[in-house]
Amino acid sequence: MLTEDLMREVRRLQVRTRRRVEGLFAGEYHSAFKGRGIEFAEVREYEAGDDVRSIDWNVTARAGRPFIKRFIEERELTVMLVVDMSRSGAFSTSAKDKSRVAVELSAVLALAAVQNNDRVGLLIFTDRVELFLPPKKGRNHVLRVLRELLNFEPRGTGTVLAGALDHVGRLLKRRSVVFVVSDFVAPDFDQPLRLIGRKHEVIAVSVSDPRERHLPAAGLVELLDAESGQRIVLDTSSRRQRAEFARLAERDDEVLSRLLAKAKVDRIRVSTEKPFVPELMRYFRVRERRR
Repeated sequence: MLTEDLMREVRRLQVRTRRRVEGLFAGEYHSAFKGRGIEFAEVREYEAGDDVRSIDWNVTARAGRPFIKRFIEERELTVMLVVDMSRSGAFSTSAKDKSRVAVELSAVLALAAVQNNDRVGLLIFTDRVELFLPPKKGRNHVLRVLRELLNFEPRGTGTVLAGALDHVGRLLKRRSVVFVVSDFVAPDFDQPLRLIGRKHEVIAVSVSDPRERHLPAAGLVELLDAESGQRIVLDTSSRRQRAEFARLAERDDEVLSRLLAKAKVDRIRVSTEKPFVPELMRYFRVRERRR
């Protein structure tokens, strides 16, 4: 993609995602992620209705009238986006494939983080770690995040989520919020997920397409695994084969849900067939109530 074309696409994506951030859930994001604590701001005179537990007794004794301590939220967080851009993300039966949904969703999260004065970083992976941007604040940095997401051309084909999680775990020194955006079609990542979950808040954003769970009755269909190259032929006119396909997909989804629950990782489900913003808003609101 030419640089000029890329910048036009960055601006288009920024406009679309900014509207979603500002108009829909910037408040929900702020409320769901409270920051690392509170910090002292000032001492002021006591006013009727103030919490007496906030009285600064030393200042009160010296002044001869009551004063209270005022605290403000220590807002700054570190948000890390771990984005799967392997070949399985190219699948779609809708207007956008899974990779495009992952890109736009990650852009929305990045803009929400920067708008709330949080630091945001990016790791893109396939069967290897392909790109790592350390967490930073500011408009210029988030524009670079958007450019990297839009202009990314993967070298690898498969999905090694375990390696990406290990990499993030080694590099992030302070407690962070880690969004893992993937279809989670990957082997043996349960132990790295549990390990990173002990130090950071990890949220799994699982991206799927409806045809990965339910096949239409379309006769003989050849299915290609984009990562392994394996091909199989299914007779989708057979109700039994369609039911078996759906059963296996449901089983895999239940296995993933149990794995995430065991690792104490929240899950947000998004699909190529419908907007993802309502799912993010729903999660943020649930998280706020839970806090």
